[in-house]
Amino acid sequence: MALITSQKITLYYERFKSIDVTFTKEIIQVTGLLTQHVHLKCVSDFWPCVVYSSSFEGARVVANIKSGLIEKLQQANNMVSLRFSFKSADTGNPVTFFVSSKSVNYAPYGGSKDVALFTLQFTQRPPDDLIEIMGRLLDANVNSAKRKEERIPITTDTQRKLKLLAKETAVFIQGVPRRCILRDISFSGAKLIMMGVAKFLVGKEAALRLDFDDPRESFLLRGKFVRAEAVAGRNDLLALAILYDEAAVPMGYKIRFNDFIGTVRADSRQGPAEAEKNAAARPAPSASPAPAVPPPPAEREEAPVEAPPAPPEAPQPVSGPGDEIPDLVIPKK
Repeated sequence: MALITSQKITLYYERFKSIDVTFTKEIIQVTGLLTQHVHLKCVSDFWPCVVYSSSFEGARVVANIKSGLIEKLQQANNMVSLRFSFKSADTGNPVTFFVSSKSVNYAPYGGSKDVALFTLQFTQRPPDDLIEIMGRLLDANVNSAKRKEERIPITTDTQRKLKLLAKETAVFIQGVPRRCILRDISFSGAKLIMMGVAKFLVGKEAALRLDFDDPRESFLLRGKFVRAEAVAGRNDLLALAILYDEAAVPMGYKIRFNDFIGTVRADSRQGPAEAEKNAAARPAPSASPAPAVPPPPAEREEAPVEAPPAPPEAPQPVSGPGDEIPDLVIPKK
């Protein structure tokens, strides 16, 4: 995770405070929300609940009302605290905090008499932890549209900063893995080098696998080859551009890419000595593994009230870095 300054957190709060984020399965996965540890606290009692959506100004939660929650809220003048719990990507430990709130409305959920959707209004600015977790996600989503053509050339230095495991990876063409070498990546696509014939590849659907460390994640980026170029001095190789399916780009990939370009911008504003000092102060990479992120559902600005967010499911692995893939043989000149 990139280091976030207090100035950046304030900027996140001012830019995104009214934007409502729906906690879909993908958002739960990316943020590390520990759904079993989220509760409403009213007076001295706790009620398990499901976070349906949240902004920096309030949240909507689903809770069972059969155990007397409504009566307890009336006694407390509708004052309540919402307990969030997230898994830290750096340490793997829970990050837990309360947000003071007021229940301003509730309605039966999905026609049920036992479950209600509560609208909570935060009575103060939420803790920095919540602003950081949701702000990184929202910033990545905005920049993935505004800066989608910005490219990162894959060099030894950028590979290390991106925590990309290797330049050599696999692209799946009609389900068949083929070895390739990354030349550059962006929010919207990538350029890679591989063996092949242009007329048989351009226009074909493909899926590029990228493996990252700290935490360990694998993303499968689906799209199609849109153009091909010859590689100077190599008749057997092509430089192919793949354009991702915009609706299927994993949020985890957007966040990683956005963190990198944010770090590069920050370092470019510093002198070499200060940049080196800050780089040395960044936490050491963690060896803790993290699962692959499942393909994202359709994004929504405002969450409808038809269905609760489903509990997180175990993600399906895409193809591990150690899986057998035909070699890319590049003969000497």
